[in-house]
Amino acid sequence: MKLLYGTGNEAKLEAMRHRLDSLGMDLEVLGLKDLGTEIPRIPEDGATPLENAERKARGYYEAFHIPVFSCDSGLYIDGLPESLQPGVHVRTVNGKTLSDGEMLAYYSGLAAKYGNLTARYRNAICFVKDSSHIYRAMEKSMESEPFLITARPHAYGILKEGFPLDSISLHKKTGKYYYDLEDGELDVLAVEDGFLDFFRKYL
Repeated sequence: MKLLYGTGNEAKLEAMRHRLDSLGMDLEVLGLKDLGTEIPRIPEDGATPLENAERKARGYYEAFHIPVFSCDSGLYIDGLPESLQPGVHVRTVNGKTLSDGEMLAYYSGLAAKYGNLTARYRNAICFVKDSSHIYRAMEKSMESEPFLITARPHAYGILKEGFPLDSISLHKKTGKYYYDLEDGELDVLAVEDGFLDFFRKYL
């Protein structure tokens, strides 16, 4: 089965491919860049990760007419004023879309001001199998475990394009930077078990 993951982020695509391999299904997971055609711009103007995931999945299905799923995340930080909560606007600050380097500077700056920040991602998915079968979820099991955002970036800076915050994210249990975790551990952190349960149910 060919399954389109509605993302142009190669790091997210590879993490999802590795995790879906564990299902033992005959899946070929494609990314948007694999299609070799013009990709429509889908507005991500929803108020929640679930709304954005559904907008993207429906939009890409209408464009390409193959089974497609899209994911979206919101970043929520304990103790941060409501006006500074990223939510679904992780990469957008004051109307500006940030580069990886600008994201690193912004969030490490927040940690410098407020101290190490406890954060988590709330994640959602929408899967359009065909025009009559559309599935969506934003479950607790899809939420990331809490982690720390620190003001001091990893000594090697940004090592993986598309995941800039990994260089200032600390695993709470071990105190290690995410970049210092094993690849398999990182894949699990990027794609929670709840996503696998979702695909077991609906594929």
